[in-house]
Amino acid sequence: MAAKLRKGDKVVVLTGRDKGRQGEILEVNPKEGRAVVAGINLVTRHQRQSQTQEGGRISKPAALDLSNLAFVDPKSGEPTRVGFRIGEDGKKVRFAKKSGEAI
Repeated sequence: MAAKLRKGDKVVVLTGRDKGRQGEILEVNPKEGRAVVAGINLVTRHQRQSQTQEGGRISKPAALDLSNLAFVDPKSGEPTRVGFRIGEDGKKVRFAKKSGEAI
């Protein structure tokens, strides 16, 4: 199945403690159905000090389930679903279902 959400897409969180917050997808794992979004779902990890890195408590984003994310419509800025259609050049393109605009 084609990926509806890809790296670099702007998304909004639908559920959980970060509900309503927006961010950009940093990485997607389609096998597990999860994605990492910049600045969202931050967890604290304890890092041991080494010669190259400083130790301490480091915040980094954890993965979210893809079902908890919605694409942000480029026109209205609201959450929307993503569909597929054949573009003018004959290629399959994604489009925002709310505005109908190609992504």
